[in-house]
Amino acid sequence: MRYFILAIVLIPWLFSVKAEGQGFIHGKVSESYSSEPLYGVYVIYGKNLGTSTEEDGSYRIKADTGRLNITFQFVGYTPVTKHIHLKSGETVELNIELETETQAIDQVVVSADRIEHRIAELTVSLDIIKSNFISESHITDAQELINKNSGIEVLDGQVSIRGGSGFSYGVGSRVMALIDGLPVMSADAGNIKWSFLPLENLSQVEIIKGASSVLYGSAALNGIINFRTADAGNVPQTGFFAETGIFDKPKNRNWLWWDSPRIFNSVSFSHLQKAGNTDIGLGINLLNDNSYRKYNDEKLARVSLRIKHHNPKIDGLQYGVNMNAGYTERTDFILWEDADSGALKQDTSSVSLLHGTFLAVDPFISYNKPGRFKHDLRMRIQLSNNRFPVRIQNNSDALSVYTEYQLWYKIFDYLSVTAGGSENWSRITSNFFGDHNSLNLAGFAQLEINPVSRLKMVAGIRAEQYTLDDFHDKIVPVFRAGINWRAADYTFLRASFGQGYRYPSIAEKFASTTLGSVKIFPNLYVEPETGWSSEAGIKQGIKFAGMTGQVDLSVFFSQNREMIEYIFGLYPDPVTDMFDFGFQATNIEQSRVYGTELEFLLNMSTFGINTTFIGGYTFIYPVEFNAYTNKNTDIYLKYRRKHSVKLSINSTWKRFDFGFNLYARSKILNIDEVFLNPATREQILPGFYDYWLDHNTGYLTFDETIGYKINDILNISLAVKNVTNTEYMGRPGDIQPQRNYSIRLSGNF
Repeated sequence: MRYFILAIVLIPWLFSVKAEGQGFIHGKVSESYSSEPLYGVYVIYGKNLGTSTEEDGSYRIKADTGRLNITFQFVGYTPVTKHIHLKSGETVELNIELETETQAIDQVVVSADRIEHRIAELTVSLDIIKSNFISESHITDAQELINKNSGIEVLDGQVSIRGGSGFSYGVGSRVMALIDGLPVMSADAGNIKWSFLPLENLSQVEIIKGASSVLYGSAALNGIINFRTADAGNVPQTGFFAETGIFDKPKNRNWLWWDSPRIFNSVSFSHLQKAGNTDIGLGINLLNDNSYRKYNDEKLARVSLRIKHHNPKIDGLQYGVNMNAGYTERTDFILWEDADSGALKQDTSSVSLLHGTFLAVDPFISYNKPGRFKHDLRMRIQLSNNRFPVRIQNNSDALSVYTEYQLWYKIFDYLSVTAGGSENWSRITSNFFGDHNSLNLAGFAQLEINPVSRLKMVAGIRAEQYTLDDFHDKIVPVFRAGINWRAADYTFLRASFGQGYRYPSIAEKFASTTLGSVKIFPNLYVEPETGWSSEAGIKQGIKFAGMTGQVDLSVFFSQNREMIEYIFGLYPDPVTDMFDFGFQATNIEQSRVYGTELEFLLNMSTFGINTTFIGGYTFIYPVEFNAYTNKNTDIYLKYRRKHSVKLSINSTWKRFDFGFNLYARSKILNIDEVFLNPATREQILPGFYDYWLDHNTGYLTFDETIGYKINDILNISLAVKNVTNTEYMGRPGDIQPQRNYSIRLSGNF
């Protein structure tokens, strides 16, 4: 009985002690220019401790007594940190006004120089795609994401930046894809593994427009695309979505082939958290796409894991491992049946189901003394398997081991160096290409000089040698140089020159197969591609009357030699030695691309509506030149367009989000002769020639989205893509999606 009485006495006292050791902070967060309340501002006051503002901008937190650092963060605004000393039982009112920031100018990127720099200080053009654009636009495919960027077109998986590449039937990409700075290209076909690029836990995507071989090597002839994953913050973050959608009927009703709706679904889960001194990230994605085209369905599972440990005893020492894995069952669309009624039905002679697996394991260690030096040692062990149950002769296994060491060292306040070396070993075991081993060895160095505070100059060199089986190619040196001058507080002028090259892929040299009416012949003697690109530009920051952002204007010129194209002709069969018609990779194109590009990003807040405008216009003049006279022939390069336009508008008002996206491209200037020649055109794509004459006029499409924030965690949104149901084509025979609708339930907590 006495213990019960003692408990009655002590329990209120214990609660009073706890209450006396805590206090309260409350207030409102508003926009400084309009004084409108800001909804959804993150209020962070400790590790794993935080909240967000309500619809009226108010917040309230309960915290232990003592010194507190409270940070207020919101996209498009300059973060504010306040330091207070909270006493026991005290209630503090803390009202905050956030100012819009010139966020585009101040964004930090790593891709251009392999070290962190503000985007305004770069000597090359670099675009950034933020993760919020992916979720707002209902994008689940990395290929679609990149295709919606200014000056970039993806033709059936192959990327062209500012007209630097055409279409070469799915092999030999001239743009390098990376995950956290490490290449993620297939070792056999030299193409981008789009399905396995992670969109979960993504911080941002950085795109360099122009030759980047000095820092990244072969396959970066036309630029790079770097998918940067996010680090865990002080507050754990969990996100998810479940989406379902349906394709509308095509504009041409003769193409309608299905009786039941064509439905696509996807679900995603991501989590970021600090566990002591360890950062953990997990991402999972599942997709089931019943395509609008017959024999073009896909099922996909993708998972990513990121573990990074901060050594508590050695400041600046980090190590860990990243992992990306996936499995897909899909049928690629190659040839249509005919243009009249079968443009959305694949010719059964080219149908081939693929079972594909992918695994990349990336151990790393980094030692960093901010402002002095940084050592990075990283590795990527990548394995891919392609299995074709029907066409087993096309099966292929590829194993590659990439290792890279990089040092950044600040020699003087005005001089720093980035240097390193890499190796990339690959083994191909294939019925399709044969069995091959390759080894790529490279060393690179780049100096950065700041002779005066507003001037930055860079110069770099790379030497690389490629070995395939027992053949050692010559050592290839390439150079780059650039300059950036800060003419005013928000005005930056830049100019750059960079060389590039690309070794032919295993597929371009050794592929030998037949798909329907299309035969592919090997070419053991195909040579590397070489080239260079140059540009001059100005980036102007904008900040006035509640509007912030940037405008970027550039002019560019690139030249490439010995570009590889698949040419239709009469070639010997490698097995029978008999000649037959088909395609073979050949060094034939000498290209020049002249152009200009205007891009802008503007953010404004008025009457409680926060609106972002992102847009761009790109003009190119792509022509061949004579390798002997060095003069332009005025023959247009294949699979290029002169004009492309992008405009995205996204507005947020209270609990609502509204999005509008416009994309426009002019007609394709030139295509392969085999699709136009009366003797061959009907054999490959029946009806294509007449369709091409009538429909190669360019296109304009619109996407619209609307979202509603149900509560602090859940959001529901609707997207309508290709609102006007525009009928348009990528490469020959590749009709793009008609109007489609999707609804998504997502959450973040």
